[in-house]
Amino acid sequence: MKTLILGYGNPDRQDDGVAWTIIQSLAARLSLTIPSLDEPVVADGKADLTLAVALQLLPEMAELVAAHERVCFVDAHTGRVPQDLSVEKLDAQFQSSPFTHHLTPQTCLSLAQSLYSKTPGGLLVSVRGYEFGFSNDLSPRTRELADQAVEHISYWLEEREHP
Repeated sequence: MKTLILGYGNPDRQDDGVAWTIIQSLAARLSLTIPSLDEPVVADGKADLTLAVALQLLPEMAELVAAHERVCFVDAHTGRVPQDLSVEKLDAQFQSSPFTHHLTPQTCLSLAQSLYSKTPGGLLVSVRGYEFGFSNDLSPRTRELADQAVEHISYWLEEREHP
């Protein structure tokens, strides 16, 4: 099953970059090249797995999303979600935003559906961030949650439920 794991956020703003840390950990665990700003999309054809990182979701990403059967979006949240580590199945659904720079994973799936007639299964793994200063280091609490997220995504990759 062609799978995309797409992490987004700002790695220079502490916990907002948790998705980058999670993607890096998954790449290391799977012996894949680690995505970076210079090479944001890394594919492993044998495993049908693509890892990608970005500062934010963009409409142009609908093409990448549409090329996969399932997509796991990885992001930070600031407490708007009750759980520190939230895992949510997603449906393609256009969601308007008052901000022109904000695109949700559901809208990204909706664009893939509208533009390419492809509707991959969607999952959002959202990790609680606590500190958003100018640094590349995660807060200790978010670092622990990142490790848990890596475990959860690893189980998902194997199509198993997390214990």
